[in-house]
Amino acid sequence: MSCWSVLGSGVAGLCVATLLVERGESVEVITQPDCRAASHWAGGMLAPWCEAESAPPQVIEWGQHAAGWWAQRVEGVEQQGTLVVTPPRDSRELTRFAIMTQQHQWVAPGEIEPALENRFARGLFFAAEAHLDPRRAMQQLRDKLQQAGVPLHSGKPTGTIIDCRGIHAADQQPALRAVRGEMLILQTPDVQFSRPVRLLHPRFPCYLVPRADGHFMLGATMVESHDSSPISARAMMELLSAAYSLHPALAEARIVESGTGLRPAYRQNLPEVRYEKGRFSLNGLYRHGFLLAPIMAEKLMLQLTQEMTHASST
Repeated sequence: MSCWSVLGSGVAGLCVATLLVERGESVEVITQPDCRAASHWAGGMLAPWCEAESAPPQVIEWGQHAAGWWAQRVEGVEQQGTLVVTPPRDSRELTRFAIMTQQHQWVAPGEIEPALENRFARGLFFAAEAHLDPRRAMQQLRDKLQQAGVPLHSGKPTGTIIDCRGIHAADQQPALRAVRGEMLILQTPDVQFSRPVRLLHPRFPCYLVPRADGHFMLGATMVESHDSSPISARAMMELLSAAYSLHPALAEARIVESGTGLRPAYRQNLPEVRYEKGRFSLNGLYRHGFLLAPIMAEKLMLQLTQEMTHASST
């Protein structure tokens, strides 16, 4: 039995380590205590059909695997769909979004989310989509790994490396680029949503994802930048303006957290499994970490089997 050293404890590394344990492999997870993974700041939307508006076809195909994968391994996967709306002045954006996507129906938003009654004339409802709380999901995977005896430490790797460090792997993979995302966590008892709500805007689209105890994740910008400094004033104002246009009561919400993350991306914005110089890697999840990490981890398991079979026969 091989010993595997998974570098990185973000969503990619945890999914890979989870599948290795399920295969009965010996595994350790090498953490980076001073580096927060981009997945810490994720929205947690398992929304392959919505992503068709701007993502390659593979994202829609691969992403349909995600909700089931997560529901088998963690608690808190909410199968409530996604609601997409737009202000009346931008109604063309909603029509364009409908043309670019599938598996939706036209709805009166207030019938899906009562808090939006009389606020939007029409919307698109993607009933098959889901969402989860990323931090809670990752903590559950970490707990299960530790219960299975998997060490999570910041020491040197002792086995065959599987590099899942996201943008921090750019030292080994210069093809990776960073895409900055900025987000806010709001808290209010005055607004209740059961599902993610996407607000379309020709310049600044965003989404609001409900979490426990009246909390909402509001995100997220997309900036081609390696800058990981705190959120800019402009981004915060635009995010808050978008939240206000969804529901005026959000103007009284408390900003309990703000953050920025650097998403790792390859040229085509599609993740890849690679094997180079005896080192495996899974990277390039871009904005689709929780959506695509499960199937990419499955693809990596297949490649591990193939490479090990090839090595044993030579």
